[in-house]
Amino acid sequence: MSEAKSLPGARKVVIAIDGPAGSGKSTLAALLARKYNYINIETGAMYRALALKAMQSGASLDDGEKLAMLAQQSRIELAPNREGNRVLLDGADVSERLRSQDVTDAASRVSVHPRVREWMVAQQRAMGTNGGIVMEGRDIGTKVFPEAEVKIFLDAAPEIRGTRRFMQSPATEAPEASVLAELQARDQRDRTRANSPLVPAADAVMIDSTYLTLDQVVARAIALIDARLAQSQTTGV
Repeated sequence: MSEAKSLPGARKVVIAIDGPAGSGKSTLAALLARKYNYINIETGAMYRALALKAMQSGASLDDGEKLAMLAQQSRIELAPNREGNRVLLDGADVSERLRSQDVTDAASRVSVHPRVREWMVAQQRAMGTNGGIVMEGRDIGTKVFPEAEVKIFLDAAPEIRGTRRFMQSPATEAPEASVLAELQARDQRDRTRANSPLVPAADAVMIDSTYLTLDQVVARAIALIDARLAQSQTTGV
């Protein structure tokens, strides 16, 4: 896929990608950010960083008030490079540690707390104030950037997502059946939480990647974005 540099004076938009775990959001976001020379903001990495800090400090993953205070005392930064974002937690590079299954599982529990999500949403909105970002997560098009110019909801059948997540896990991690069970449990938490549940935005374009190759998913997303950028250049909206 060739890279596309932003034209001088061209209006930069917000590209919001939502979807459940294992749907391919992170991969798609990284490829689109590279193509359009946008900043890739991984909201899931931010929740995992806070979960890691909670684990390190001994804070309960079920104590929303304590976690919210911990978040306010934290500095979570995304430092882009060619291979993707490095995640810095209070100045330390924790990128590799955040890929572990225990941190992923903890992040799912941390993310259900309303005050934690309020803090995260404020940080994420500040990052995207000037546009020119690809932001992926579970409530980007509905909560973080409901006014985003491009909204994609990426999904796939649970068993396909479970296999993808298993293939991404280190060899020493849980067996595939356990990975699928945890993914289904996370789906349940994400879709039923009271604050910002995982649902497609009313104006999001649905892409089901169950039977699509990565190239096909990327091509559909690019067609959607290019059409929106062309409209923006023509109408200024």
